[in-house]
Amino acid sequence: MSTAKRQVAMVLDLNKCIGCHTCSVACKTLWTREEGQEHMLFNTVNTMPGLGTPKSWEQMGGGFPNGQAELGKMPSTKAFGEAWEYNHDEVFYGGKGQSVHLQIQGEQPDWGPNWDEDQGAGEFPNSYFFYLPRVCNHCTHPACVEACPRQAIVKREEDGVVVINEDRCRGYRFCMEACPYKKIYFNHVKKVSQKCIFCYPRLEQGVAQACARQCPGRVRFVGYKDDQNAPIWKLVEKWKVAIPLHPEFGTEPNVYYIPPFGPARFDANGDFDHNTPRIPDEYLVSLFGEKALTALETLKAERAKMKNGEKSELMELLIAYRWQEMFGGFDTNPQTIEWA
Repeated sequence: MSTAKRQVAMVLDLNKCIGCHTCSVACKTLWTREEGQEHMLFNTVNTMPGLGTPKSWEQMGGGFPNGQAELGKMPSTKAFGEAWEYNHDEVFYGGKGQSVHLQIQGEQPDWGPNWDEDQGAGEFPNSYFFYLPRVCNHCTHPACVEACPRQAIVKREEDGVVVINEDRCRGYRFCMEACPYKKIYFNHVKKVSQKCIFCYPRLEQGVAQACARQCPGRVRFVGYKDDQNAPIWKLVEKWKVAIPLHPEFGTEPNVYYIPPFGPARFDANGDFDHNTPRIPDEYLVSLFGEKALTALETLKAERAKMKNGEKSELMELLIAYRWQEMFGGFDTNPQTIEWA
Protein backbone atom coordinates (compact mmCIF):
# COMPACT_ATOMS: atom_id res chain seq x y z
CA MET A 1 0.00 0.00 0.00
CA SER A 2 1.33 3.45 -0.91
CA THR A 3 2.47 5.66 1.97
CA ALA A 4 2.92 8.76 -0.20
CA LYS A 5 1.27 11.86 1.21
CA ARG A 6 0.90 13.37 -2.27
CA GLN A 7 1.38 12.01 -5.77
CA VAL A 8 2.91 13.75 -8.76
CA ALA A 9 1.34 12.46 -11.96
CA MET A 10 1.66 12.98 -15.70
CA VAL A 11 -0.88 12.98 -18.54
CA LEU A 12 0.20 12.52 -22.15
CA ASP A 13 -2.09 13.52 -25.01
CA LEU A 14 -1.50 10.91 -27.73
CA ASN A 15 -3.34 13.07 -30.25
CA LYS A 16 -0.48 15.57 -30.15
CA CYS A 17 2.62 13.34 -30.07
CA ILE A 18 4.51 13.52 -33.39
CA GLY A 19 7.18 10.96 -32.51
CA CYS A 20 10.05 13.45 -32.65
CA HIS A 21 11.85 11.86 -29.66
CA THR A 22 12.79 15.23 -28.18
CA CYS A 23 11.64 13.83 -24.83
CA SER A 24 13.92 10.81 -25.16
CA VAL A 25 16.91 12.99 -26.08
CA ALA A 26 16.24 15.38 -23.19
CA CYS A 27 16.10 12.49 -20.73
CA LYS A 28 19.12 10.70 -22.19
CA THR A 29 21.21 13.86 -22.13
CA LEU A 30 20.33 14.58 -18.52
CA TRP A 31 20.29 11.18 -16.81
CA THR A 32 21.91 8.29 -18.72
CA ARG A 33 25.28 9.40 -20.02
CA GLU A 34 27.52 7.27 -17.81
CA GLU A 35 29.34 4.05 -18.63
CA GLY A 36 26.98 1.10 -18.44
CA GLN A 37 23.99 3.23 -19.46
CA GLU A 38 24.56 3.17 -23.21
CA HIS A 39 21.46 1.03 -23.82
CA MET A 40 19.26 2.92 -21.36
CA LEU A 41 16.39 5.11 -22.47
CA PHE A 42 14.32 5.94 -19.40
CA ASN A 43 11.94 7.67 -21.84
CA THR A 44 10.96 5.76 -24.97
CA VAL A 45 8.57 6.59 -27.79
CA ASN A 46 7.28 3.58 -29.69
CA THR A 47 5.05 3.17 -32.71
CA MET A 48 1.83 1.36 -31.88
CA PRO A 49 0.75 -1.22 -32.80
CA GLY A 50 4.29 -2.50 -32.39
CA LEU A 51 6.56 -4.65 -30.26
CA GLY A 52 7.71 -1.73 -28.13
CA THR A 53 10.77 -1.29 -25.92
CA PRO A 54 11.90 -3.70 -24.61
CA LYS A 55 10.83 -6.02 -27.38
CA SER A 56 7.44 -7.65 -26.67
CA TRP A 57 7.29 -6.18 -23.16
CA GLU A 58 3.50 -6.48 -23.01
CA GLN A 59 3.82 -10.29 -22.96
CA MET A 60 6.46 -10.49 -20.22
CA GLY A 61 4.14 -10.50 -17.23
CA GLY A 62 4.55 -9.07 -13.75
CA GLY A 63 2.44 -6.77 -11.63
CA PHE A 64 -0.71 -7.82 -9.79
CA PRO A 65 -3.13 -9.26 -12.35
CA ASN A 66 -6.37 -10.30 -10.63
CA GLY A 67 -4.96 -8.88 -7.41
CA GLN A 68 -2.23 -11.51 -7.14
CA ALA A 69 1.50 -10.86 -7.49
CA GLU A 70 2.97 -12.34 -10.67
CA LEU A 71 6.67 -12.79 -11.31
CA GLY A 72 7.25 -11.93 -14.94
CA LYS A 73 10.13 -12.42 -17.32
CA MET A 74 13.35 -10.44 -17.21
CA PRO A 75 14.04 -8.51 -20.43
CA SER A 76 17.52 -8.89 -21.84
CA THR A 77 19.79 -6.00 -22.77
CA LYS A 78 19.31 -7.01 -26.40
CA ALA A 79 15.53 -6.72 -26.00
CA PHE A 80 16.03 -3.11 -24.90
CA GLY A 81 18.35 -2.53 -27.83
CA GLU A 82 22.09 -2.49 -27.27
CA ALA A 83 24.00 0.63 -28.24
CA TRP A 84 25.72 0.41 -31.63
CA GLU A 85 29.26 1.54 -32.33
CA TYR A 86 29.90 3.72 -35.37
CA ASN A 87 33.12 4.80 -37.09
CA HIS A 88 32.81 8.34 -35.76
CA ASP A 89 36.55 8.98 -35.44
CA GLU A 90 37.24 7.87 -39.00
CA VAL A 91 34.46 10.02 -40.45
CA PHE A 92 34.90 13.18 -38.40
CA TYR A 93 38.61 13.18 -37.58
CA GLY A 94 40.23 10.89 -40.13
CA GLY A 95 40.83 13.51 -42.77
CA LYS A 96 39.25 11.37 -45.49
CA GLY A 97 36.58 13.87 -46.45
CA GLN A 98 33.52 12.51 -48.20
CA SER A 99 35.20 9.22 -49.09
CA VAL A 100 33.92 7.60 -45.88
CA HIS A 101 30.48 7.49 -44.33
CA LEU A 102 29.01 6.48 -40.99
CA GLN A 103 28.73 2.72 -40.71
CA ILE A 104 27.92 0.35 -37.85
CA GLN A 105 31.00 -1.40 -36.54
CA GLY A 106 31.05 -5.07 -35.62
CA GLU A 107 28.01 -7.34 -35.63
CA GLN A 108 25.02 -5.95 -37.49
CA PRO A 109 22.06 -5.44 -35.12
CA ASP A 110 18.70 -7.09 -35.71
CA TRP A 111 16.75 -5.16 -33.08
CA GLY A 112 16.84 -1.82 -31.32
CA PRO A 113 14.60 0.89 -29.90
CA ASN A 114 12.09 2.00 -32.54
CA TRP A 115 13.14 -0.80 -34.89
CA ASP A 116 9.56 -1.03 -36.12
CA GLU A 117 8.94 2.73 -36.13
CA ASP A 118 6.06 3.98 -38.32
CA GLN A 119 5.06 0.48 -39.44
CA GLY A 120 1.81 0.18 -37.50
CA ALA A 121 -0.98 -2.08 -38.73
CA GLY A 122 -3.85 -2.30 -41.20
CA GLU A 123 -3.82 -2.34 -44.98
CA PHE A 124 -3.60 0.55 -47.42
CA PRO A 125 -5.45 2.87 -47.63
CA ASN A 126 -6.62 2.27 -44.06
CA SER A 127 -3.31 1.56 -42.37
CA TYR A 128 -2.75 3.30 -39.04
CA PHE A 129 -0.32 3.91 -36.21
CA PHE A 130 0.25 6.31 -33.34
CA TYR A 131 3.11 7.10 -30.99
CA LEU A 132 3.22 5.94 -27.37
CA PRO A 133 5.76 7.67 -25.11
CA ARG A 134 6.56 5.71 -21.96
CA VAL A 135 8.40 6.39 -18.70
CA CYS A 136 8.23 4.71 -15.31
CA ASN A 137 4.64 4.98 -14.10
CA HIS A 138 5.57 5.64 -10.45
CA CYS A 139 2.70 3.37 -9.55
CA THR A 140 0.54 3.64 -6.47
CA HIS A 141 1.21 -0.08 -5.86
CA PRO A 142 4.65 -0.56 -7.45
CA ALA A 143 5.47 -4.21 -8.04
CA CYS A 144 9.18 -3.38 -8.06
CA VAL A 145 9.01 -2.22 -4.43
CA GLU A 146 7.26 -5.43 -3.38
CA ALA A 147 9.77 -7.61 -5.23
CA CYS A 148 13.02 -6.15 -3.85
CA PRO A 149 14.35 -8.23 -0.93
CA ARG A 150 16.85 -5.49 -0.06
CA GLN A 151 14.23 -2.74 0.31
CA ALA A 152 16.35 -0.77 -2.11
CA ILE A 153 13.33 0.66 -3.92
CA VAL A 154 11.12 3.14 -2.12
CA LYS A 155 8.17 5.38 -2.91
CA ARG A 156 8.89 8.89 -1.67
CA GLU A 157 6.37 10.27 0.82
CA GLU A 158 6.49 13.84 -0.44
CA ASP A 159 5.65 13.21 -4.10
CA GLY A 160 5.12 9.47 -4.69
CA VAL A 161 8.15 9.17 -6.97
CA VAL A 162 9.60 5.65 -6.99
CA VAL A 163 13.40 5.62 -6.67
CA ILE A 164 16.17 3.06 -6.31
CA ASN A 165 18.78 3.38 -3.56
CA GLU A 166 21.81 2.16 -5.49
CA ASP A 167 23.82 1.78 -2.27
CA ARG A 168 21.39 -0.92 -1.13
CA CYS A 169 20.86 -2.55 -4.53
CA ARG A 170 22.74 -5.80 -5.12
CA GLY A 171 21.63 -6.36 -8.68
CA TYR A 172 19.27 -9.26 -8.04
CA ARG A 173 16.92 -7.82 -10.70
CA PHE A 174 13.72 -9.17 -9.17
CA CYS A 175 12.39 -5.67 -9.77
CA MET A 176 12.88 -6.10 -13.52
CA GLU A 177 10.89 -9.31 -13.45
CA ALA A 178 8.12 -7.86 -11.30
CA CYS A 179 7.55 -4.62 -13.22
CA PRO A 180 4.85 -5.36 -15.81
CA TYR A 181 5.83 -2.28 -17.85
CA LYS A 182 9.51 -3.32 -17.99
CA LYS A 183 10.84 0.18 -17.34
CA ILE A 184 13.77 -0.86 -15.16
CA TYR A 185 17.26 -1.33 -16.59
CA PHE A 186 20.38 -3.07 -15.31
CA ASN A 187 23.73 -1.31 -15.32
CA HIS A 188 26.26 -4.04 -16.09
CA VAL A 189 29.15 -1.83 -15.01
CA LYS A 190 27.82 -0.68 -11.64
CA LYS A 191 25.87 -3.94 -11.13
CA VAL A 192 22.73 -2.12 -10.03
CA SER A 193 19.22 -1.54 -11.36
CA GLN A 194 18.38 1.95 -12.63
CA LYS A 195 15.21 3.67 -13.80
CA CYS A 196 13.37 6.92 -14.46
CA ILE A 197 13.31 9.10 -11.33
CA PHE A 198 10.61 11.46 -12.66
CA CYS A 199 13.28 14.21 -12.48
CA TYR A 200 12.56 14.57 -8.75
CA PRO A 201 15.52 16.97 -8.22
CA ARG A 202 13.77 19.28 -10.67
CA LEU A 203 10.37 18.78 -9.03
CA GLU A 204 11.87 19.76 -5.68
CA GLN A 205 12.78 23.10 -7.26
CA GLY A 206 9.38 23.59 -8.88
CA VAL A 207 10.64 22.61 -12.34
CA ALA A 208 8.76 20.16 -14.57
CA GLN A 209 10.42 16.98 -15.82
CA ALA A 210 12.84 17.40 -18.71
CA CYS A 211 10.71 15.23 -21.01
CA ALA A 212 7.67 17.43 -20.34
CA ARG A 213 9.34 20.81 -20.51
CA GLN A 214 11.28 20.07 -23.71
CA CYS A 215 8.30 18.61 -25.62
CA PRO A 216 7.59 20.83 -28.66
CA GLY A 217 4.11 19.37 -29.11
CA ARG A 218 2.87 20.29 -25.62
CA VAL A 219 1.96 16.65 -25.08
CA ARG A 220 2.66 16.29 -21.35
CA PHE A 221 0.75 17.71 -18.41
CA VAL A 222 2.29 17.54 -14.93
CA GLY A 223 0.99 18.15 -11.42
CA TYR A 224 -0.23 16.73 -8.14
CA LYS A 225 -3.25 14.45 -8.45
CA ASP A 226 -5.07 16.21 -5.61
CA ASP A 227 -4.62 19.75 -6.97
CA GLN A 228 -8.10 20.54 -8.27
CA ASN A 229 -6.89 23.72 -9.95
CA ALA A 230 -4.29 21.91 -12.03
CA PRO A 231 -4.77 20.05 -15.35
CA ILE A 232 -4.02 16.59 -13.93
CA TRP A 233 -7.03 16.50 -11.64
CA LYS A 234 -9.31 17.93 -14.31
CA LEU A 235 -8.22 15.44 -16.98
CA VAL A 236 -8.18 12.38 -14.71
CA GLU A 237 -10.99 13.04 -12.24
CA LYS A 238 -13.30 15.71 -13.66
CA TRP A 239 -13.37 14.90 -17.39
CA LYS A 240 -12.11 11.29 -17.04
CA VAL A 241 -10.42 11.39 -20.43
CA ALA A 242 -6.95 10.50 -19.10
CA ILE A 243 -6.57 6.79 -18.37
CA PRO A 244 -3.68 4.47 -17.45
CA LEU A 245 -1.96 2.05 -19.78
CA HIS A 246 -2.84 -1.61 -19.12
CA PRO A 247 -4.86 -1.07 -15.93
CA GLU A 248 -5.28 -4.85 -15.71
CA PHE A 249 -1.66 -5.07 -14.51
CA GLY A 250 -2.96 -3.93 -11.14
CA THR A 251 -0.23 -1.48 -10.12
CA GLU A 252 -2.33 1.70 -10.49
CA PRO A 253 0.00 3.79 -12.69
CA ASN A 254 0.30 7.53 -12.18
CA VAL A 255 1.12 8.21 -15.82
CA TYR A 256 -2.08 8.62 -17.84
CA TYR A 257 -2.93 8.90 -21.53
CA ILE A 258 -5.49 10.72 -23.63
CA PRO A 259 -6.41 7.97 -26.15
CA PRO A 260 -5.78 8.76 -29.82
CA PHE A 261 -8.27 9.49 -32.56
CA GLY A 262 -7.55 8.03 -35.97
CA PRO A 263 -8.23 9.70 -39.31
CA ALA A 264 -11.40 8.74 -41.17
CA ARG A 265 -11.39 5.43 -43.01
CA PHE A 266 -11.87 5.10 -46.74
CA ASP A 267 -14.70 2.92 -47.96
CA ALA A 268 -14.65 0.71 -51.07
CA ASN A 269 -15.48 3.72 -53.26
CA GLY A 270 -12.66 5.82 -51.87
CA ASP A 271 -15.02 8.05 -49.88
CA PHE A 272 -14.59 8.94 -46.22
CA ASP A 273 -16.29 6.61 -43.75
CA HIS A 274 -16.65 8.62 -40.54
CA ASN A 275 -18.67 5.94 -38.78
CA THR A 276 -15.95 3.28 -38.55
CA PRO A 277 -12.79 4.20 -36.61
CA ARG A 278 -9.53 3.55 -38.42
CA ILE A 279 -7.86 2.61 -35.15
CA PRO A 280 -10.02 -0.35 -34.05
CA ASP A 281 -11.85 0.13 -30.77
CA GLU A 282 -10.81 -3.32 -29.66
CA TYR A 283 -7.15 -2.40 -30.00
CA LEU A 284 -7.51 0.70 -27.84
CA VAL A 285 -9.45 -1.34 -25.29
CA SER A 286 -6.61 -3.87 -25.22
CA LEU A 287 -4.26 -1.06 -24.23
CA PHE A 288 -6.37 1.14 -21.97
CA GLY A 289 -9.45 -0.86 -21.05
CA GLU A 290 -13.10 -0.05 -21.71
CA LYS A 291 -12.69 3.47 -20.34
CA ALA A 292 -10.87 4.36 -23.57
CA LEU A 293 -14.17 4.31 -25.47
CA THR A 294 -15.91 6.52 -22.91
CA ALA A 295 -12.99 8.95 -23.04
CA LEU A 296 -13.17 9.13 -26.83
CA GLU A 297 -16.90 9.82 -26.73
CA THR A 298 -16.32 12.69 -24.31
CA LEU A 299 -13.56 14.09 -26.52
CA LYS A 300 -15.78 13.85 -29.61
CA ALA A 301 -18.62 15.68 -27.88
CA GLU A 302 -16.37 18.48 -26.66
CA ARG A 303 -14.66 18.76 -30.04
CA ALA A 304 -18.10 19.11 -31.68
CA LYS A 305 -18.81 22.04 -29.37
CA MET A 306 -15.72 23.84 -30.59
CA LYS A 307 -16.66 23.18 -34.22
CA ASN A 308 -20.08 24.73 -33.55
CA GLY A 309 -18.52 27.85 -32.10
CA GLU A 310 -19.26 26.94 -28.48
CA LYS A 311 -16.74 27.03 -25.65
CA SER A 312 -15.21 23.84 -24.30
CA GLU A 313 -13.15 23.96 -21.13
CA LEU A 314 -11.73 20.52 -21.94
CA MET A 315 -10.60 21.37 -25.47
CA GLU A 316 -9.03 24.64 -24.37
CA LEU A 317 -7.19 22.77 -21.63
CA LEU A 318 -5.85 20.22 -24.12
CA ILE A 319 -4.87 22.86 -26.68
CA ALA A 320 -2.65 24.40 -23.98
CA TYR A 321 -2.41 27.96 -25.24
CA ARG A 322 0.00 28.77 -22.38
CA TRP A 323 2.51 26.01 -21.75
CA GLN A 324 3.09 27.19 -18.16
CA GLU A 325 -0.47 26.19 -17.31
CA MET A 326 0.30 22.57 -18.25
CA PHE A 327 2.65 22.05 -15.32
CA GLY A 328 0.47 22.55 -12.25
CA GLY A 329 2.89 24.70 -10.29
CA PHE A 330 6.06 23.11 -11.71
CA ASP A 331 6.62 26.02 -14.09
CA THR A 332 9.82 27.48 -12.64
CA ASN A 333 12.44 28.32 -15.26
CA PRO A 334 15.37 25.91 -14.67
CA GLN A 335 17.82 28.65 -15.72
CA THR A 336 16.92 30.55 -12.56
CA ILE A 337 17.96 27.67 -10.29
CA GLU A 338 21.46 27.29 -8.84
CA TRP A 339 21.84 23.54 -9.23
CA ALA A 340 24.13 21.72 -6.82
